[in-house]
Amino acid sequence: MLRIITQQADVRAELQRICDRTHDEQVHHKEATVREVLQAVKRQGDKAVLHYTAEFDHQTLNLGELRVSGFELDTAYQQVSKDLLEAIRLASRQIEAFHRQRVPKSWVHFGDDDVVLGKRYTPVDRAGLYVPGGRVAYPSTVLMNAIPARVANVPRVVMVTPPGAHKAINPAVLVAAQEAGVQEIYRVGGAQAIAALAYGTETIPKVNVITGSGNIYVNLAKKLVYGTVGIDSLAGSSEVLIIADETANPVHVAADLLAQAEHDPMAAAILLTTDTSLAKNVQVAVERQLIDHPRRIDTEKAIAHYGLIVVVESLEAAAQFSNEFAPEHLELEVEDPWALIQHIRHAGAIFLGHSTPEAVGYYLAGPNHTLPTSGAAHYASALGVETFLKHSSIIQYSETALQKVAGAIDALATAEGLPSHADSVRRRVQQDE
Repeated sequence: MLRIITQQADVRAELQRICDRTHDEQVHHKEATVREVLQAVKRQGDKAVLHYTAEFDHQTLNLGELRVSGFELDTAYQQVSKDLLEAIRLASRQIEAFHRQRVPKSWVHFGDDDVVLGKRYTPVDRAGLYVPGGRVAYPSTVLMNAIPARVANVPRVVMVTPPGAHKAINPAVLVAAQEAGVQEIYRVGGAQAIAALAYGTETIPKVNVITGSGNIYVNLAKKLVYGTVGIDSLAGSSEVLIIADETANPVHVAADLLAQAEHDPMAAAILLTTDTSLAKNVQVAVERQLIDHPRRIDTEKAIAHYGLIVVVESLEAAAQFSNEFAPEHLELEVEDPWALIQHIRHAGAIFLGHSTPEAVGYYLAGPNHTLPTSGAAHYASALGVETFLKHSSIIQYSETALQKVAGAIDALATAEGLPSHADSVRRRVQQDE
């Protein structure tokens, strides 16, 4: 049952416990396994990828089966319903429209003495997208990762995803990938997939940036290859925090809590409310909605271990607790969400009002659903176009401008014990004199 607590001391302890839920006690053992996989793939390429796919995913592939064929891609369109195809295309348009507003612009400023300063944005050459498999298929995750890369004009976008039963990949995932502009798809998952993207194999190209979430092995692999390649983040299990007052509908709030809990047994679902009656009604509504839930076992586990209702004194207190937790998803189910948002400082995505469930943002509102988790919203942001771009500074000085700053550069270079830095300016200035 979803617990209700009211004591402020208990609130902070419980929120911290939930925030720390993804800290795995066996992480050192698992990291050793991941290091072994990374080194094997780096040395042996495709051979190691096939070996670990058989060992971990229990799928025996031959080399020709690593890349998804054109026939499979074409067939996927015949295997999805017309309604699903239309939904994928609607989501694609919405996501692309949002991310096109976020493309940073290169700029140049012409200052005094012909000094030119600027910033130039260019996409990476190759992006690798990891799309998890397992319990359910995630065509929405394909769209959220691939479309920002396309908007950033990345020339080559490849995707990896673990093979399911009989080596198959869910047709909705394949359709979403094609709609989003993915050019190559490989049936490989886990740490071996991250290694293949980071180092390249005979079949799978080395990329510059890897995005997408997965299990702890995928996260550890991304962490260990960072520096060889860029990564988006180390995303953990999903979480929602809802702040609600007496105007909220308990049935709707319960459904929103379960929408996160159904992701996996480690998902977190938290309600902060000023209304005791709402707290009790939500507790009852959650139990009722769980009765015939198709994913009841995993959802109940999440609710039992990482579900929580907190009765707070004020919405300002709720905002303070929320800021400390820094949730991945934050719903403001209150009468005046625009007033409350002024008190919010840390959240991955914020959903305002009674008609904006997190599911709207998860699927097709446009903003990305790949978000910081486990308190990372204190310093991190959603995946976006910027993830696939890098910027270079542009600097040009005229002879006159260099003359004016030569003394300052000389003083700084001398203070740092770098005489050739000073000399590189001095020789130009003296030559001009």
